[in-house]
Amino acid sequence: MRSWPRYLYALGVLFLATAVGQSLVKVGGGGPPLEALIDFVLVGLPGALILYVGRRLSRSNVDESLYPRIAGWCLAGVGVMFVFLLFRAAHPGVGESFSFATRAIALAIGSVAGLAIGVHDARALTREREVERRNEALNRTRDQLERRNQELDGTRERLEEAVEELEASNERLDQFATTASHDLREPLRMISRYLELLSDRHAGDLDDEATEFLEFATDGADRMRTMVDDLLRYARVESEGEPLEPVDLDAVFADAVTDLQVRIEETDADVEAGPLPRVRGDPGQLRQLFQNLLSNAIAYSGDEPPRIRVSADRVDDAWVVSVRDEGIGIDPAEQDRIFELFQRLHGVDEHDGSGIGLALCRRIVERHGGEISVDSTPGEGSTFSFTLPAAAEASRPAGPASHE
Repeated sequence: MRSWPRYLYALGVLFLATAVGQSLVKVGGGGPPLEALIDFVLVGLPGALILYVGRRLSRSNVDESLYPRIAGWCLAGVGVMFVFLLFRAAHPGVGESFSFATRAIALAIGSVAGLAIGVHDARALTREREVERRNEALNRTRDQLERRNQELDGTRERLEEAVEELEASNERLDQFATTASHDLREPLRMISRYLELLSDRHAGDLDDEATEFLEFATDGADRMRTMVDDLLRYARVESEGEPLEPVDLDAVFADAVTDLQVRIEETDADVEAGPLPRVRGDPGQLRQLFQNLLSNAIAYSGDEPPRIRVSADRVDDAWVVSVRDEGIGIDPAEQDRIFELFQRLHGVDEHDGSGIGLALCRRIVERHGGEISVDSTPGEGSTFSFTLPAAAEASRPAGPASHE
């Protein structure tokens, strides 16, 4: 298509050459220079205009497929003027014929008129095609959006179904936990009661081995009751949690320390907290979270008195709270599974616990939209870090709190 402007170049050059030739002939034959100049302008100017349009055509926004149409209109203009000249020459009532210059001027004007019509027509068609292409693009985009909307509707429906199933599952889990805890608590209470009666009434009749067996049975019943209570708390994190609200972590931490005060004094633990922020949370669950982490830090402190440090750092729209101890630490290979249910790294004869405490911590943190992790080196201690959403205009109180 890019060869078509060359035809316009050729036509423009032809008119310019004609203008120059006839002007030279007229001046050389003794004709008036002014008349020769006017003929040159009337023939040469259309030629120059055709050359200009041919040059600019490839740089315009006119569709290349319409170049032949423009050239055709230009030649049609020449043809119309040529037919006009033929009819005039053949007319019997016309006695005087046009001069060569007049014919050249007529053909040049016809070519410019055809060129103008062709360019105008090509631009109109180009705009029309552009509108059609845009309409097609818009239709394709609309079809894509409709398909996306349908996919989103399907995804939303599936999500709604999943949410409903999850809510039903949580409700069934809560009902199961409540029923199971009730059904288990009563037999455990009875077992513990009869073991106490057996110990009280027949302690003098039992030998050392029977007494040891009785202690094992009592301890097992107590641990089972603790496990049932912990499992019930785990199952009810979602169903019985309070709405999240601005909470002063300093106050929550102080309550957790108060709950553990006897154990802190028995182990001579040094528990210190830096300034803690206000967060959005459930005060009761956050209190349980601190209790579990502090209890673990005390339980796994090793031979030295426990040293525990609590701090908080702001990261974007959340607070990262860290509980660091200097205890026995955790093997890196075991750090991923300690947050799972019933995962214990030590036997019950080494450390007490139900294997639910850290799993409960993770469930509480996840309910608050955060994450919990541990960074630990065996023999050097552990740092448990969890994220909580910052409350509006959250700020830290000044000054650390120490509990020994």
